[in-house]
Amino acid sequence: MKTFLILILFFIGFSVSAQTELTHEVYFETDEFEVPPTEHNRLLIFLSKIEALDIEKISIYGFTDDRGSDSYNLVLSQDRANAIKTIFSNNEFDESIITNVDGKGKILVKLIKEEDLNKIRGLNRKVEIIVQPYNPPREIKQPEKKDITESLLNEDLKAGDKIRLENILFKTGYSVLLPESKKTLEEMADVLVEREDIYFTIQGHVCCTQYSRDAIDRKTKQRNLSLARAKYIYDYLAKKGVDKRRMKYVGMRRKFPLGGEAKYDRRVEILITYVGQSNQKN
Repeated sequence: MKTFLILILFFIGFSVSAQTELTHEVYFETDEFEVPPTEHNRLLIFLSKIEALDIEKISIYGFTDDRGSDSYNLVLSQDRANAIKTIFSNNEFDESIITNVDGKGKILVKLIKEEDLNKIRGLNRKVEIIVQPYNPPREIKQPEKKDITESLLNEDLKAGDKIRLENILFKTGYSVLLPESKKTLEEMADVLVEREDIYFTIQGHVCCTQYSRDAIDRKTKQRNLSLARAKYIYDYLAKKGVDKRRMKYVGMRRKFPLGGEAKYDRRVEILITYVGQSNQKN
């Protein structure tokens, strides 16, 4: 009876553990490591499902079918794994949590009917992605955030000053704000309408890409996400009444990562370019 109970507890524990792990497979054409369009779209759907998770680690394993030499298959499987990692970074996933990117070489074909051989080989030309979230999710202490509106109203600003909009955060891979940031942007717009003395450049930033590259805007499929984020803020402020002659916007790509949580690199900053005489009434 005791042995039976231990087995039950073991399987319950295994089931709970298995539920914390998410997996996805990406399939490739023969001798190719470029991700086919259909598989790319499937992968983006998977990324949208996991982007809000508190992820402990991600493992990426590449495979080939059983044809070709061992050395060829090892290189090809590694190239496939690397291609998937690149898509993760292009879509603003923190590379520090990708702990394994390995080419495993070929998968041997099991004894099957001859007519099934091509299908089985097709299923073996793949990359396996294993996502392990924290279970339970960590309690992450949020940094203390400055009141942007108070800073803009009360500080003695000068050209060259930079204001980091810490309360304005973007959805991973998009130029769309997170819901909790919309109120802050509305308050900031009201202040900037009043402070007619301030001329500024809106600088957009992205997270996690390699070699300081820009990230890909999932909406447009263009590699200009930092610019799209800056323009989103520019368009919003212009709509709220801020004179366009006082504003410019630029994309900073990933030139200036903050070094903390990835989501804080998906940001915009305001660079003061000129401060004239204020028309505010005392």
